[in-house]
This record gives sequence, C-alpha cells and structure tokens, in this order.
Amino acid sequence: MRRVLLSLTLLWLAGAGLRLTVLAVPPVLPLIHADLNLSETEVGILTGLPALLFALAAVPGSLLIARLGPVTALAIGLLLDGVASGLRGAAPSALWLYAATIAMGAGIAIAQPAMPPVARAWLPDRIGFATAVYTNGFLLGATAAAALSLPLVLPFVGGSWRLGFAAWAAPVIMTAVLVPLLAPRVGRSSAHALTIPRWWPDWRSPLLWRLGLLFGSNNSTYFTTNAFLSDYLNAHGAADLIGPALTALNVGQIPISFALIAAAGRLQNRLWPYVVSGLGVLAGLAAIVFGTGAVVIAGAALVGLALTLTFVLILALPPMLSAPGDVHRMAAGMFTISYSTAVLVPAASGLLWDLTGVPGAAFAPIAVCAVLIAALAPGLPIGRRSVLGA
Repeated sequence: MRRVLLSLTLLWLAGAGLRLTVLAVPPVLPLIHADLNLSETEVGILTGLPALLFALAAVPGSLLIARLGPVTALAIGLLLDGVASGLRGAAPSALWLYAATIAMGAGIAIAQPAMPPVARAWLPDRIGFATAVYTNGFLLGATAAAALSLPLVLPFVGGSWRLGFAAWAAPVIMTAVLVPLLAPRVGRSSAHALTIPRWWPDWRSPLLWRLGLLFGSNNSTYFTTNAFLSDYLNAHGAADLIGPALTALNVGQIPISFALIAAAGRLQNRLWPYVVSGLGVLAGLAAIVFGTGAVVIAGAALVGLALTLTFVLILALPPMLSAPGDVHRMAAGMFTISYSTAVLVPAASGLLWDLTGVPGAAFAPIAVCAVLIAALAPGLPIGRRSVLGA
C-alpha cells in the first residue's frame, strides 16, 4: 500500500507540475500585455508557443524515453519546465519571453509522453486509476495557477508578474528532484532504469490520427479560451470578472475529474460523453459571448466541465490500446498531432480579433473545435476494453 500511495503521489505531483507553469500566464496576461506592449496577434502566438513545442518535442521526448527510461525523461522534462518557466520572469522583451516559453514547452513535451509508461510501470494493475489520478493533477495544477495567481501569489510577490512566474516554478523544480529519488522499484531494477527499444510513432495508424485530432480539438479549446477570456472581458469593461471567470473555467473541471476517478471504466465505453462535451462547450461559449455578470462565469465553468469529460477519457486510451512497449509511441504521436492543431487555433483567434476588431470573433475557431469533439468520436475503438477499470 505504501508503494501504491507513493506512486500515486509522484504521478499527481508530476501532472500538476506540467500545468502550473502554462496556466500561470492567463491571469497576468493583461499585465504582460501592457508591460511588453503586445498586440492581440502576439498574444495568440504566445499562447500557441507551448502547444507548438508540445508538438515538435513529443517525438524526441519518445526517443529520450526509449534511451534513458521514462522516469529519467520525466525528471528531465520537469526540470526544464520549471527552470525555463522561472526565466520568463526576466524577460525584457517579447522575444525573450517567447524563447523562455519555447524552452518551457519543450520540457513539458518531453515529460508528457513519459507519464503513460510510468503509470503502467509503477501500477500495472491499476493503469486506469493511475491515469485518472495524474490527469487530476493536471487539472488541479491548472486550477491552482488560474485561481491563486491574482488573489494570493501576486500580492505575496509585491504585484510582480515576473516574480509570480518564479513562485510557480519552484514546486515544479522540487518535483523534478523528487521523482528520480523516490521512484518505486519495478521488478529487479528501478523504474528509471526501464528502457524501451521502439520510439517512432506509427503515423499510418488511423487510430493515432483520430486520437490526435480529437485531443487537439479539446486542447485548442482549453488553451485558447484561457488565453483570450481575460483580454475579452477587459475589452468589454468587465475586468472584475477576469479572476472569477478564469477560476470557474478551471474549477469547473474538478468535479468531473473526481467523478471519473470514482466511476472507473463506466464512461470509457460510451460515445455520449464526447457529444455532451462538444455541445456543452458550445453552450458555455454562447454564455460567455452573449451573457453578462454571473452568466459569463457560469459559461466559463461549463466549458471547463465539458472539456474535462473528454480530456480524461482520451488520455486513458493510449495505455489501453497499446502494448506495454508502445504506450509512449502512441502517446507521443497523439501529442504531436493534437498540439500541432492546437498551435493554429490561438493564432487564428487573435488574427480574427485583429482583422475584425470584434473581441467575440476570437471564440469562433473554438466553436469549430467544439463541433469536432462530437464529430470525431464515432469510430473510436471504445466498448472493447476499459482502461479506467483496469
């Protein structure tokens, strides 16, 4: 039992560390915007850079996993994530901020494909539960960064968004140190000694592309909404709603995350969660664009809740549908495709805003992604096995 608890704790901390640094940006984006004099297109590029690196570095991350083992790769990715994120606070210009964000994104991209094989190696009889736990770490880490930056972290560091980045980087660096030190043993060797020979994704696999595009629609919606919600509200003179709306967007994910842990595999075999997710996002976006006050906050919460339903289910599929030595390849390929699509959406949203001068236009590409979440679900090999119940 002690080994199981240690494994779950490390997985949760690693999952949280892979989202803390990314979601520390949206709450302070107006401050960065003003300090570095960014245009809306530049805001979109800044938002899309992590997704670009998630795409470009996922396959090299798979190679690193094959050569060094998933735990060592996970630790390296977390360390790069934390250090580079802290360095964003020293940015004297947009170029520096972009460079540090690129390095941070590379670290996350290395670590993300390592999570499924680590979960399988540490808890082979509880793969689905382990997956649900570390995705819960993703979500709570994102929620903490979005909800606590303005009311807690910024006052603690004297209102400086630069020192705020350093504060959020600290727990990620600590986790990077703890993971290899406390990694549970696997068989006769330590988990970080586990090596995997194959690393190149099977790009001919229709399942890989379906998963990648489906996950990309989910990620694009999440990151783009987080990025433009604050500037959108600020443009409409509702700056007082920025903190509550961002908190609702991310807190809205938590109940579903815990419900999926409790529900085990019962939802994994169903198509309806994907349809509900897509329709829920559309309804939430409509509330944000056409509503005011509490309606906007409720809409943001609905978007977060709806996205989480498919986020957890999709992440559970690579360990279920792949052989033990191929999990990282499927995950790396899925991340590459998904984040390649996620790069385009924030830039398109910013460009539409700049071209039309209409803040609500930024949400049009997100609405397309919501439709795709429901449309891509048919054809998934669900209903055959249930990883969450494994």
